[in-house]
Amino acid sequence: MNETLAAALKAEAARLGFAASGICAPDAIPEAAGRLATFVEAGRQGQMGWMAERMHWRGNPAALWPEARSVVMLAESYTPEDNPLDALDHRDRGAISVYARHRDYHDVLKKKLKALGRWLLAEAGGEIKVFVDTAPVMEKPLAQAAGLGWQGKHTNLLSRDFGNWVFLGALFTTLDLPRDAAERDHCGSCTACLDICPTQAFPAPFQLDARRCISYLTIEHKGPVDVGLREGLGNRIYGCDDCLAVCPWNKFAVEAREAKYHARPDLTGPALAELAVLDDAAFRARFSGSPIKRIGRDRFVRNVCYALGNSGDPRLRDVAQGLCEDADPTVADAARWAFARLS
Repeated sequence: MNETLAAALKAEAARLGFAASGICAPDAIPEAAGRLATFVEAGRQGQMGWMAERMHWRGNPAALWPEARSVVMLAESYTPEDNPLDALDHRDRGAISVYARHRDYHDVLKKKLKALGRWLLAEAGGEIKVFVDTAPVMEKPLAQAAGLGWQGKHTNLLSRDFGNWVFLGALFTTLDLPRDAAERDHCGSCTACLDICPTQAFPAPFQLDARRCISYLTIEHKGPVDVGLREGLGNRIYGCDDCLAVCPWNKFAVEAREAKYHARPDLTGPALAELAVLDDAAFRARFSGSPIKRIGRDRFVRNVCYALGNSGDPRLRDVAQGLCEDADPTVADAARWAFARLS
């Protein structure tokens, strides 16, 4: 009976547009707690204090909801229509991570997860909880345990079937469903993702130091970025896709079926000069419905200032100068740094 239900559940997930689905037990990742503890003890989480504060739940999914008997992991494709690395050549324009170029994926993905959950409740009863990134759930190890793919040397999930351009969601259920076989590593001797990182954020294969990761620095990190890392940011003003974009398994990437993940024209290579002059109201209006909105105007314009300084374009010197006395001291510091480089 449960085998039939699991097959029907996966069929419904495919109908809803998920690229892949798999099932594991809540206690399927016993090694996760130790790895997380090592990461936090080394301080590699940077300013992300919430990783340490909720380690008990994050390291042990069974503790998050003890009544759960199965975890259904879902992968949602957001494969870009272009090569994100091309944006790095246009230094007078900002490079925005592919996932942030349209609607906030949390809202889109959670809606689909809830639809799948309602289907499961109607078919078999039980109780469910759905999680998308914001809860203390280690989605990538769980996805590997559920057979969706494996965590590559860049620590992101990738698959021989759909590459690594995926969002992950989790559906916990009190139903006891048959488990899928875990996936194993297929990276081999490839080090493309490690070699391309502009800030050397990977101390070793399968390890990440967030304090050097451009995605962390442009999104999570508050205050000035270390001067030694600013040049490595290039024109990346929100996130970084380098290690994802270079992965050879992307030749099997699945086209994004959800229209809400297709890039907005105004978020594909926006002019730095245009972004630098945004005040708080204009920032909020421009990035309404986008995940970019959550970092706020000051942190975003700080990133834009670093990109100005890395542009090598003297025409942008006046733009940087206009922010040298910004009300936010971090923006002013970044602007002065940019102005000095362009002078």
